[in-house]
Amino acid sequence: MKITIVAGARPNFMKIAPLIRAINNTKDSGNNISYRLVYTGKENDPSIDDSLFSDLDIKAPDAYLGIDEKNFAELAAKIIIAFDKELEENPTQVVLVVDDLTATMSCAITAKKRGIKVAHLVAGIRSFDINMPKEMNRVITDNLSDYLFTAGSDANRNLNQTGTSETNVFHVGNILIDTIRFNRNRLLKPAWFDVLKLEPKEYILLTINKRNLINNKSNFKRIIETIVANSQGLPIVAPVRPYVEEAINNLGIQHDNLHVMPSQNYLHFGYLVEQAKVIISDSGNVAEEATFLGVPCLTLSDYAEHPETWRIGTNELVGEDPSRLAEALNKLHNNEWKVGKLPERWDGRTAERIIQILSDKG
Repeated sequence: MKITIVAGARPNFMKIAPLIRAINNTKDSGNNISYRLVYTGKENDPSIDDSLFSDLDIKAPDAYLGIDEKNFAELAAKIIIAFDKELEENPTQVVLVVDDLTATMSCAITAKKRGIKVAHLVAGIRSFDINMPKEMNRVITDNLSDYLFTAGSDANRNLNQTGTSETNVFHVGNILIDTIRFNRNRLLKPAWFDVLKLEPKEYILLTINKRNLINNKSNFKRIIETIVANSQGLPIVAPVRPYVEEAINNLGIQHDNLHVMPSQNYLHFGYLVEQAKVIISDSGNVAEEATFLGVPCLTLSDYAEHPETWRIGTNELVGEDPSRLAEALNKLHNNEWKVGKLPERWDGRTAERIIQILSDKG
């Protein structure tokens, strides 16, 4: 069996890496299976550097489509054209797409037009807001897919309510947990950790990526001020992208305990996540990792792709509301935070289940 795996952005690789290891292990056992990894972006994409692949213990993509457009129509059209050529030159039996990007949808359309089976990893996620660009990508990709791999019962229920055949839906668990479990003993303490005199479980980790959040400058300033005011003297470590660093610096907030620094590679960032006393983030992936690691997490959103993180995990949704954020931090400092547990099948064996299913069905 030949599987073409598509990545459309850096976070996709964290979910693809376990699949590649599972394929290699199956191949080493004598099974006729292989993969080809395709990245829809450019080879010189600054977010995709060599350290990412070495950290994840996988090789670099076999092909780069080289598409980097901001306009949705141009991005989708160029990916479809480039990926169609890729499939023409490199035939495959299954195209596996990840998450809910425009690249995810575009490659699913292209594969289906060629009569190739489509597997959607992290299927069934819904916000029920069709005006959200990612929601449209999810709905279209799910409707085109022959294999829908879900992380939990909520996703299964969403697919069931839209009439998706149960024979195409597979509850395999959260593949991001495979990655953090595999790398847990490989995590590396950053060199600057001791320079800042940080202690494990005695700092706040702050991660922000969403432009909509930082573009609301007045509320963004209130959020940062709230974190500083309710830190109770704990250092606040904020490894962020350059545009976020600039936005924070432009707020004019000066505080000895606020450490804004460049984003970290995967193994260093994973160490920071595991050792934090609390995480404040707008990232669903970080909330999922925090649930696995048992670290309290405050998500700056009213929506979670995996509701399991706040229903039974260590995550809480506080929106972009400074007052709710302050209340949650006080709850944490008063040792009133809930004890989370792992959702079903968040056990680090998701990739094995997926490859077994594809092998059996293929």
